[in-house]
Amino acid sequence: MKALYELPAPAKLNLFLHVVGKRPDGYHLLESVFVPIDWADTLHLERRDDGRLNRHDLGTPLPDDDLCLRAARALQAHSGCRWGADIHIDKQVPSGAGMGGGSSDAATVLIGLNRLWNLNLSRATLMAIGLRLGADVPFFLGCGPAWVTGIGEQLRPVDLAPLSLAVIKPADSLPTAAIFRSPLLQFSEPQAIVAGSLANTSSLSGFSAAWREGRNDLQASAQAQSPQIEQTLLLLKRWCGNSRMTGSGSAVFAEVADDTPSVATELTQGLAALPSGWSGRVCRSLESMPLAGWVPS
Repeated sequence: MKALYELPAPAKLNLFLHVVGKRPDGYHLLESVFVPIDWADTLHLERRDDGRLNRHDLGTPLPDDDLCLRAARALQAHSGCRWGADIHIDKQVPSGAGMGGGSSDAATVLIGLNRLWNLNLSRATLMAIGLRLGADVPFFLGCGPAWVTGIGEQLRPVDLAPLSLAVIKPADSLPTAAIFRSPLLQFSEPQAIVAGSLANTSSLSGFSAAWREGRNDLQASAQAQSPQIEQTLLLLKRWCGNSRMTGSGSAVFAEVADDTPSVATELTQGLAALPSGWSGRVCRSLESMPLAGWVPS
């Protein structure tokens, strides 16, 4: 096998994001439910015999040393593999959105090169490599929606009904550190949203309704730093009756629960008329990661 084409790297949404503590090293402890959605980047991987790693941008240019290249180097270093790769990426997920686009790209690179280089590394091994790249990367190496704790690296599968979600990324992008430093940062009680449902089972149920009772503890901080986030929250609430920020970026989402023609028309027209530099679409949640079956257990 010399190449793999059309590999998806889906974005994710935090259906809620609760900050429940802070570690001595400064990292905040989180509780959240992550769900992958069908807004995705696309990657193509071609094996090189000379060991070199190159990235080729097919859309929005990325930083010179992005997570894709760092993931490939980390996999080379761990495995001792002498092959290299040309990594072609069609970037569609907006950066700075809190949707995990860069982390998902890194995970897809790890999964794809694990196969392309015939390494056959396990999911646990890839997750350990991914965690060194970023706290969100292990989620994208998992199987699907997950209850996420720790700094984002502790995952348990979650049963969720399929969701239709309107997502808007305004032009603003916010630095994560500034949001966490803000005096407006909120804290939640650990496991408050899942009281009574954290049984010792392999998959958590009951979130299909419970997640709506949560919030994003970073939202007040982000709104204070970006009027565009406030504007986006109000837009989606007007169109869909609800809105919430996802992650630590500037993207906002709303559940599209009303499929009447008038609501659908207003939402479609509103998304088409977003200001320059903004992006938005109606997405579907994914029940599983597209490449979950490629990773050995």
